[in-house]
Amino acid sequence: MLETSARLLALLSLLQARRDWPGRTLADRLEVSPRTVRRDVDRLRELGYPVQATRGPDGGYRLDAGSELPPLLFDDDQAVAVAVALQTATMTVQGVEEAALRALATVRQVMPARLRHRVDALRVTRVAKGNQREANVDTEALLAIGTAVRAREVLRFDYTGRREFLEGEQVRPPRRTEPHHLVTWGGRWYLIGWDLDRGDWRTYRVDRMAPRSPNGPRFTPRQLPAPDVAAFIAERFEGQDPFPCRGSVILQAPAAAVEEWVRGQAIVEVVTPERCRVTMGSWSWTGLAAWFGMFDVDLEIVGPAELRSAAEMLAGRFARAAAVRDATDLIR
Repeated sequence: MLETSARLLALLSLLQARRDWPGRTLADRLEVSPRTVRRDVDRLRELGYPVQATRGPDGGYRLDAGSELPPLLFDDDQAVAVAVALQTATMTVQGVEEAALRALATVRQVMPARLRHRVDALRVTRVAKGNQREANVDTEALLAIGTAVRAREVLRFDYTGRREFLEGEQVRPPRRTEPHHLVTWGGRWYLIGWDLDRGDWRTYRVDRMAPRSPNGPRFTPRQLPAPDVAAFIAERFEGQDPFPCRGSVILQAPAAAVEEWVRGQAIVEVVTPERCRVTMGSWSWTGLAAWFGMFDVDLEIVGPAELRSAAEMLAGRFARAAAVRDATDLIR
């Protein structure tokens, strides 16, 4: 049985791993009684962690977001991932440089020596692909656009596109759009929206947008003229999709971090600050499932059914391969 301090850390780690936990399940995982779990939850609350009780046949617990930031708990891989994300935070979003450096210094200071060495050994340099010129986006603009998408409010903004550039410094009225989704593609951020003045769907480069305040009225979302956001972007930017197999997964990783690795090979959509939807095409479902499996994070298959079947087939193949290896080791 774990000592009290170690048990509290284990309990906190479990609460961070998923949204809801039945009390009996937590007790079984920690090898303690439900009464001990209740006492440990009370201790976490005293430390500032907003652990809420949930209703149900056996009752349970949930770690909610709080008004203050209590001490965070990371395992080794999470701590290194946070440090790497902070190093690359300045690559696509402007205005976070100083804050990211201060946060990196804070995280590094409390790291064990073995992790500090791993982080210090990693230096990230950003290099544009070919002659592609990538553009950073402003933090405040990105947050303003994301807020409008979430609230389903008409977004008013000034926009410097190709036509505006050619026409010079004319004073133009603000654009108005019903914002649908933020995506990253080819190292850039884009907003998909229904342009109210043009009566059509448009994609806007976020680095060319300057949102105005306040937002307009709320709206009912329209249906995209495509099966999903990924298909819409592929059609707009690539014309006809060249791949016979295309599927989507939800990755437990920030969109900006994933985009740095896919480099325009896939369409990345923001789901939450820590989760993103990735859509990719391939010549086979097996190859597509294997590609998604290369990301060292938990994932959820969105579809289609062919991708799910291919993933199940690969899982069985790898399980059999691992069993054969185990048997060989026993013979030796």
